[in-house]
Parts: sequence; structure tokens; C-alpha cells
Amino acid sequence: MRKIIAILLLLIVTNFQGLFAQNINQLYQDTPDGPRYINNEDYNREDSTEVDSKTVPIGLRMWNIEPLLGNTHEVEVDTLMHQFQNLQFTDGLNGEYNYLGNIGSPRLSRIFFHRKEASQFIFTDPYDYFIVPIGEFRFLNTKSPFANLTYLSAGSQQDGEDRFKAYFGVNANRRLNFGFSFDYVYGRGMYNNQSTSLFNGTFFSSYLGDKYNMHFLFSKNHMKMSENGGITDDTYITNPEDIPNSSSYTPSDIPTNLERTWNRNDNFHVYLTHRYNLGFYEAPEDTAQKYDNFIPVTSFIHTLQYSNNERQYIAYDTPENYYVNDFFGNEYQRDITNHYSMKNTFGIALREGFNKWAKAGLTGFISHEIRRYTMVDTLGTAAERYNRKYSENIVSVGGELLKQQGKTLHYRIFGETALTGEEAGTFNVTGNADLNFTLFKDTIQLAASAYTKRINPTFYYRHYHSRHLWWDNNLSKELRTRIQGEFTAKRADINLTVGVENLTNYTYLDNAAVSNTESTTGYLHNVKVSQCSDNIQVLSATLKKDFAFGIFHLDNEITYQKSSNQDVLPLPDLSLYHNLYLKFKLAKKVLSVELGADVRYFTKYYAPDYSPAIGQFYLQNPENRIEIGGYPIVNAYVNLHLKHTRIYVMMYHVSEGLGKSNYFLAPHYPINPMWFKFGLSWNFFN
Repeated sequence: MRKIIAILLLLIVTNFQGLFAQNINQLYQDTPDGPRYINNEDYNREDSTEVDSKTVPIGLRMWNIEPLLGNTHEVEVDTLMHQFQNLQFTDGLNGEYNYLGNIGSPRLSRIFFHRKEASQFIFTDPYDYFIVPIGEFRFLNTKSPFANLTYLSAGSQQDGEDRFKAYFGVNANRRLNFGFSFDYVYGRGMYNNQSTSLFNGTFFSSYLGDKYNMHFLFSKNHMKMSENGGITDDTYITNPEDIPNSSSYTPSDIPTNLERTWNRNDNFHVYLTHRYNLGFYEAPEDTAQKYDNFIPVTSFIHTLQYSNNERQYIAYDTPENYYVNDFFGNEYQRDITNHYSMKNTFGIALREGFNKWAKAGLTGFISHEIRRYTMVDTLGTAAERYNRKYSENIVSVGGELLKQQGKTLHYRIFGETALTGEEAGTFNVTGNADLNFTLFKDTIQLAASAYTKRINPTFYYRHYHSRHLWWDNNLSKELRTRIQGEFTAKRADINLTVGVENLTNYTYLDNAAVSNTESTTGYLHNVKVSQCSDNIQVLSATLKKDFAFGIFHLDNEITYQKSSNQDVLPLPDLSLYHNLYLKFKLAKKVLSVELGADVRYFTKYYAPDYSPAIGQFYLQNPENRIEIGGYPIVNAYVNLHLKHTRIYVMMYHVSEGLGKSNYFLAPHYPINPMWFKFGLSWNFFN
């Protein structure tokens, strides 16, 4: 079935490319309303796809957009070979995430400063390996139709994993672009009852005119994950010699806590941001340029965001005495909750450089959001169930001061406050700036960022009803303040980031397990929402330094962080990533090769546990918590790049069996043992 899907998609892409003739031979310049495309010389860098531009005009540029107001930020075209071999890892390119062992399973960053704020539909937050936020989606403008096909695989038909991605974009003219992307992840799982099946389809379009600009996305996700509750006894991993006949055991022989249990998330999103610009035309300084420059002065902005989400917890075979509560009994096998939201934002922007006295752009906006939720409730007895609906209406206002142009100084100051609804009294004030200059023939950047936020805990922290978990909480608003500085020296390959954050009324998922009276060692599972009224401080510092000696390369990333309350907010003191490799060219210098091994490591700590009933990470039971970490995960690989194509082969987890095994990235969820992985990515221009 997977081969059939791949063949069909390949045929669709190649036929689509023949349907559109493009006449985009003018190199269109940069404007404040978004990037255009780059020229042939800029694109054909060492790590870019090389094509005969005499027959196929090559010019490609990609960018992200800021979701609220639609401001654009140019990003590199995804053609680099470096770290391509790590694209398949759910624990991230540099191994910073805890996860459940199988590809696409829920994950949580160990680096606190990299964690994202909880969304209004928390159930999809742990799937950010797969879900691409609006602000990270890559739009493009291209002279010729562009397509990318990527296939990643590991293991066998019984226990392996596969990921297939397709991305296609085409310009109808030099202003209008549209395309689609497809992403399918299927992990069978080496351990029992842990399979994942994740599907995404996205249609996108952009129009970059002088007076009118538009970005549009329609995205559909289907995600289904089998829950096993972790293995029943960590001894199978930590001390297998204590298990009778352990030499004959395979991962699939290790018993797990749950079976016939799934978490399923279905959602779709519609996003549209567009603006109309008032301004004037100015004759170009370059007489060879055919078009006058349009100088925007004022923009009228509208952004629409619509989301529809459904989450199901399906349990056909829950062990007796596994959960503390069972409100509805075995006849209620599906916990279902729905959420939809619609947000409209209207803004007026005085554009950057609109007169000689105003070097920055100034934007004011007003937003209205309606949120609706549905979940089970009762009329007093478990037999009298009904679907209860909740509604929230939020009106907020804000503004932005922005300077993006120029090479030396850039800054952004953003502020927003809610006036009505459950969010009334919340606010977000954020600022960031960067200063760029040359020192000792090196390009230096000094950057700083800070925010202060008053946040209303997300809806599902305030209300949640299900078969096993139930709460209605009156929670205080959180206050978060962060300040962070960053130093970058491009030539010296050094990046240092240092920051500190203070949290008041930190809200988290707590462990409410109770002792199982029918067992001397077991506990009944339960989750609750807690708040810490004391201040919690988090200090974080990350140093990145890469070395190169001829063909020898060593990349390093070291993160130190300290939480002032490890019981409420546990973090490892150190997280390390090191990559040692040879980089050279073969076959008349057209084949680029990276041959090496990398290692991921973090110090021991009481990492968050995982609750299948809510699909979230939460604190471990303080009565029987365990430490994970202190174990190096080493991978050996060969990474190749030849014109259009990137290929890697890898032996994953070659460190298995070195020292005492403790290869868990979440309590009671071991990662996969040593196995073979490979990947292929192919770019098309025609």
C-alpha cells in the first residue's frame, strides 16, 4: 500500500509540473511585503540543487509568516545535507526531546526555553514533531515548478517505521504561487501496542503584488496512536540478566501495561492573511530594471484563523484497578472532546520608512476570537450523561513597533491585552532586537529578547471530564517574565545564549496516584492540575561551537539549565550533543560525503511521566519515581549529497550494551535497540 501511494503521488507531481508553463524571467526585487525569488547565482551554492538554468530557469525563495499580522521572515531553502540523517528522529535534530520510543509519538523538550506555551487544544501539543505550526510553514516563490519527495525508513515490515513527505509548488505568474504538501508517518513499533499512524495534507497559496498580498493555508491532520502504558518492568532493560531466559527475549516479548487502547486526534485548519497597501511608485535607480518600485506607506490587514479539533481516547481493554476512578464503567469506551475556534484580526500598519522621521513601522490591531468546547457531563448520576458545551468570547487589542530593513539594527516590540471573556486581564509584552557589525573580520550579532506575560491557564487545565479523569478548577493566572541574550560570531562558529525566567502560579499536570490496596507495590493512576504559588526561576545557557580541521569536523552543543524547584519543574542540569565526522567530495567532486557518528546525552533527573488517559506528560508519582538519563545514545552514519539528491544510511543506537543499559527517554518507555535506518530526499525542477 505504501509503494502504491508513493507511485501515485510521484505521478501526480510530475504531471502537475507539465500543466503549468511559467514565464517568470524577470528577477523580482525584495519588498517589505515579502520575499521574491533568488537569482541563479545565489541559489546554486555548494549545498543547493544544481540545474542547467539555460533550459530550466532556476530561482527559489522560501519564507515563514508571523500568524497574527502576516509579516514575513525569509528562511533558507531546505536543500542542505548537513544533519539530514537526523530528520527522522522524534527526539529532534540534536536529541533534546523526551518521547515514548516510537516515531511520531508524543514528546516534550528537556530544554525549558524551547517549550511552547500550551495551546487551547492541548492534545495535539505533544505531536509537534509532525504538526507544522502556521508560523513555521514554508511558503515559496519559484521560477520553475519545484517538488521535493522524501522517504525515511527503518526496521522491518513487522516492527519498522516509515515516513513519506511530498512538497510541490508552482507559480502561475511572478506574483501568484500555490502548492500542496503531504506527510505520512507510520511506526509499527518494536514494543507491543505502540504503533503510530499520522497523516497530513496541506494546500497553500500566496500572492505578492504591489498593492495586495495574500497567504492562504488549508491543513488536515489525522493522528492515531496505540497506547501501551509503558513496559511492566524496567528490569527487562536495566538488568535483563535478572529475567529468566532473557537472552531469547525480543522487544515484542516484553509485556506492557495496556492493550487495545488508542489516542486519536482529527483536526483541520483554515488560515488566511491578506493586506491592501497604499503607497506610490518610484522610478528605479537601475535603468535596466523594467518595473518601477512600489513604496508602501499604509497597509490594511485582515487575518482569519479557523480550527476544528476532535480528540478520542479509545479503551476496549483497561485492566481492573489501573485507574483511581472509573466514572462510567466498561460500557463507556470512548472519551470524546471537541474544540473549534475562529479568530479574526483587523489591523492598520504605518509601514517602515513611510517618512524620513519614522524609521520603524507601527501597527495597531483588534482581534475577536470565539472558542467552543464539548465534553461529557452528567445530570447527577453516571447514567445521565450528556454532551456539555462551553463557549468563550475574547476581544483583544494590541500594537507592534517593527524594524526589519537594513543590515545593522533590527527590533520588534509587541503588546497585546484581552478586554473581555475568560482572558480579560491577560497581557503579553514581548521585545527583541539584534545588532550586527564586523569585528576582526568576523560578522558579529548581539541579540536580546524579553517578555512579560499574564496568562490564563488553557481551557483543559480548567475543565476536563472523562471516564477516568475529572476536574473543574478555579485557577489563578500565571505570570511569566523572561530575559535572554545571544552572541553569535559567524566566522568563529560560536553561538552563546543565556537567559533567565521567573514563573508565578506555574500551572502543571500533577500526579494524583494512590496506593493499590490489592497490591503491595502497585499504584492506581490519576492526574490532577496543580499550581505553584511560589516563584520558580529557571536559568539556562546554551553554547554551540563547531570546529573544522581540513576534512575533520566536530559540532558541539551544550545546554546547562537549573530549576529552582525540581519537584514541580524537573529539568536535567546538562544536555549535550556532539557530532564528529569527515566531510569530503568524491567522483570528480560532485558527490559530497559526511561520514561520522554523533552522541546525545543528558544528566539524570526525574523526568515527567506520560499519561495515556489524557495524552500528556505529567509529574511522576513521588512515591516510586525513577531517574532517567546518564546514558549516551550514539549513532553512526554516512550522509551523501549528489546534485538533486540527499541520501543517508545509519546504524542507530550503536551504544546499546555499553555499560549499564538505561535507554529510556520517558519513564518506563525504552527507546528502540540498535537497528538500521536510511533516508532519501529528491528535489525536482522542471
